Amino acid sequence: MYKGQKIKIVATIEARMTSTRLPGKVLLDLCGKPALQHIVERLRRSRYLDDVVVATTVNATDDPVVQMCKDIGCSYYRGSEEDVLLRVLEAARSVDADLIVEITGDCPVIDWRHVDRLIEMFFSGEYDYVSNVMERSFPRGFDTQVFPVRVLDEVNRLTQDPVDHEHVSYYIYNHPERYRLLNWRAEGDAFHPELEITLDTPEDYRLIKAVYEGLYRENPDFSAVDVIRYLLANQGLAGLVSRVRRKQPHGQ
Repeated sequence: MYKGQKIKIVATIEARMTSTRLPGKVLLDLCGKPALQHIVERLRRSRYLDDVVVATTVNATDDPVVQMCKDIGCSYYRGSEEDVLLRVLEAARSVDADLIVEITGDCPVIDWRHVDRLIEMFFSGEYDYVSNVMERSFPRGFDTQVFPVRVLDEVNRLTQDPVDHEHVSYYIYNHPERYRLLNWRAEGDAFHPELEITLDTPEDYRLIKAVYEGLYRENPDFSAVDVIRYLLANQGLAGLVSRVRRKQPHGQ
């Protein structure tokens, strides 16, 4: 309940097969399961999420993504490949969401603990957007953004700029005069903005595959801090992706 109202909180995962640098990345194998399935399973551990919906495209190339969702009983929505904002908005509406937790399909180590902390922060005040990405302090790969469906609906009506529609929340956090923003800044062992653990290139896949092989079999519910400590203890792994140039901001 929030101010006397029941709020439905849903995580949306943007996922498609036609990544230019690493085609089919969302279904690459990690310890016997597709990367996307791991994201869904990690999010399902949340104490607050009511549902998880994969926001994929109408392209036939994404039929395998839909099949995976059917196989594991995960909600999905098929929309525009180019207009990611609209795809996420419609995916959230398809499951009657009130609050979106936006996740991208290139984050197989996403931590449900971050999700829950950010949801708590959202409800701690009068906020329109709460995230851990406005100031880079966590490693790239734990990116989590929380905002109401009504805000994304408003953005969809306010702007037709292709950049805003390709990168879902870009307009929101770039208009602090209009929206009330809150950023969660990493501290202690979690503060490692130099680390990158996203699935975007073959080098990334080798890194994340090694992380899963090192952590998942012993503890499928490994945390963000577990990942960071593993990388710091295996410095050669982080070097795999240290020179990869990222597209900013990113979307699926």
